[in-house]
Amino acid sequence: MKLTAANVELPEGKHDTIFLDDVLKGFGLRVRRLSNRRITHNWIIQYRQHGHQRRMIIGSGDKLTATQARAKARKLLAEVELGGDPQSDRRERREKDTKSFRFVISHEENREEEDQGGFLENKSAVKESTKRMLANYLLGPLGKRAQKQGMKPYLKALHPMPIDKITRADISARILAASKSSGEPTAIALRSALNSLFSWAMRMGLVEANPVIEAISPPKQETRDRVLIEAELAAIWKALLDDDYGKVIKLLVLTGCRREEIGGMRWSEFNFHHGTWTLPAARSKNTKAHTLPLTSLMLDVLDTIPHRDGVDLLFGRKHGFTGWSIGKRMMDERLGLPAWTHHDIRRSAATHMANIGIQPHIIEEILNHQSGHRRGVAGIYNRSPYEREVRAALALWSDHVRALVEGSERKIVPLQRQVS
Repeated sequence: MKLTAANVELPEGKHDTIFLDDVLKGFGLRVRRLSNRRITHNWIIQYRQHGHQRRMIIGSGDKLTATQARAKARKLLAEVELGGDPQSDRRERREKDTKSFRFVISHEENREEEDQGGFLENKSAVKESTKRMLANYLLGPLGKRAQKQGMKPYLKALHPMPIDKITRADISARILAASKSSGEPTAIALRSALNSLFSWAMRMGLVEANPVIEAISPPKQETRDRVLIEAELAAIWKALLDDDYGKVIKLLVLTGCRREEIGGMRWSEFNFHHGTWTLPAARSKNTKAHTLPLTSLMLDVLDTIPHRDGVDLLFGRKHGFTGWSIGKRMMDERLGLPAWTHHDIRRSAATHMANIGIQPHIIEEILNHQSGHRRGVAGIYNRSPYEREVRAALALWSDHVRALVEGSERKIVPLQRQVS
């Protein structure tokens, strides 16, 4: 017979019966009597795949008419004829739907290839030094300080979505919203965080494509070339207060390091017996440990920083120094210098080191750059850390900074010219 929901009736004494349609092979109606005596009707298809009998519910008999159910069954059975397996596809889709955007970021189950959990727990995917930044963008601002700085949960709308269902349009919409509310630099950082996540998700087999690749990209900011002249460096130094911000900035000037590297300094990274500070690979941008000698002026600054019981960090208590924007704003109010950034200090230190005769390859060693002499054949075979040259160069630079600040002539410390 040609099935309809009305022309079937559960036989007496039966609790579960399937009625098959005579018109469309594999299409049927399953009628069941539940323990509460209620009777349910569900349209089904059944077929064989890889030697096994498959049965799949395609809809409720109370919600779909026979005509609607038959049309859906015809489509699914056609997939079977072409080699598909609708039931397996549905099971796989159900599993993928549990992998929401938010779940994958923090809670993806361990896998053999990378057994560190979700994206933010996976050490091979995320460096410790960038984990908090990525978390702020992907999950939302963590902590009151991030919220006060204006960070917003830009991706909240994506959190419940299965990660493999997120499209280029979804990504572009979030980037545009971030750009409109917080500016292009934030949108650029947000896009970068998303790209890192989806690149990892592809390697893990969670998505087949990276929707960020062709998504809208905010215009890149022009490369900064601001170099603080010596008078500006001296003015900044003299205007610094005896607080954490002042000490951090002085160490930035003396080392040419990145601000996160100084702000996250730990006492355990110092070897005062040998007079060195080692930036561990986990905190280094290029994931390579970096050792710098301590000059007398650096030690003068470090001597003013108290040791705190149970706290290894020099600044802050959990994430290192975080008062960059507040300290910078107060500094600008006192000085009124033309616009400058903390990273300009690194560029300025490198430039003025060169101006006083320090060789480029030694400056690169001080900055922990892996460019120039570290590329090509020379970089493969020349593994010298130039320890003596770096120590002499930083002593010369420290002496030069002291002279700038005190307004006296710099003591001349001759450096032997190195052959590159």
